[in-house]
Amino acid sequence: MDDQTRIELEAAAFRALVDHLMIKRPEVQNIDLMNLGGFCRNCLSRWYQEAATEKGIAMTKDQAREVVYGMPYADWVTQNQTAADAAKKAAFDKAFAENVGKKD
Repeated sequence: MDDQTRIELEAAAFRALVDHLMIKRPEVQNIDLMNLGGFCRNCLSRWYQEAATEKGIAMTKDQAREVVYGMPYADWVTQNQTAADAAKKAAFDKAFAENVGKKD
């Protein structure tokens, strides 16, 4: 497979993942994704921002999140995010530390 085809397939898979998380399953909470899978929508946006930076493209965290969420992050949170109980928050802290690093 040539590099351009590989890149196009990877991009299509990324778009399908974002569509699945944002359109087909918006009720799945980021905290549940992080606790079970070690990543969430915010991770996708961070990876997107990091890729932009590697290409010399300036992009803020908010701009990258808007690419993934399809709207300002605060709007998505208002429309979709539910409160998490103490057990989920504790599991999140552990998963975040293991998969992302220390929280700021």
